[in-house]
Amino acid sequence: MYIEERHQAILDWLSEKGSISNADIQENFGVSYDSAKRDLRILEEKGLLKRTHGGALPLRQIATGRPAKMTMKDMTCVKENYMEIAKEAVSMIKNHDVVYIPSATVGLFMVQNIPDELKIRVVTNSIVIAEELRKKDNVSVILLGGEMDDRGNCYDTIAVETIKRLRFDKCFLTSACISATFGLSIQKTQAISFWNALIDSSKMAVGLYPKEKIGFDSIVSICPANRLGTLITDWDASEEDLKMFDEQGIKVVVVDKPE
Repeated sequence: MYIEERHQAILDWLSEKGSISNADIQENFGVSYDSAKRDLRILEEKGLLKRTHGGALPLRQIATGRPAKMTMKDMTCVKENYMEIAKEAVSMIKNHDVVYIPSATVGLFMVQNIPDELKIRVVTNSIVIAEELRKKDNVSVILLGGEMDDRGNCYDTIAVETIKRLRFDKCFLTSACISATFGLSIQKTQAISFWNALIDSSKMAVGLYPKEKIGFDSIVSICPANRLGTLITDWDASEEDLKMFDEQGIKVVVVDKPE
């Protein structure tokens, strides 16, 4: 196979599967580790993909988001890195903390990993998250109200005004993307005030960002990255991106891949 053909095959793989590792390239195209890394470097220099620590992601993820209507099935069909990030986030919560848990897959996994002996109060804007929390006797829940969107979440003025009346020990945040230059970003402007109100009302803001969201920019910036005190990501995130977050004074926590 000529190098040009291999490069196109790598891009086709990314288009179909959403990510590729150096090991995938070695195994499927019969090249060395160094050749696999060189292929990805060349394709990144051409603006055709983004390299991660152990492979690459397609640039199409810059502006993509989750399904228009989030179902429980969508929220549970995720990669293991989301679960490990969620577990790390839960490990930061102390007894009697007041915390915000986001309306996202990683937020659902946080809820599912809250130990029974941990007594806390959780604030959320998601009816999906609230329904899961309702099953836990050790958790009291504040559900932010307002006009609900088609995913079962509230981001409007009523929710923002409620947040301003609350104080959080920790808020756990995630959005479409995060980069050191553009900060936390999303696709729509409606939630900007919501996210900033959360950070303003919190003693600690913790970003939950798997490799798929690291180093990309969506359409609208919420705030600079350094409004986060801590960023939790996974073992395959780009070391170059993480170094830039560290230089901004953000504590970067990288979870290990499970055995």
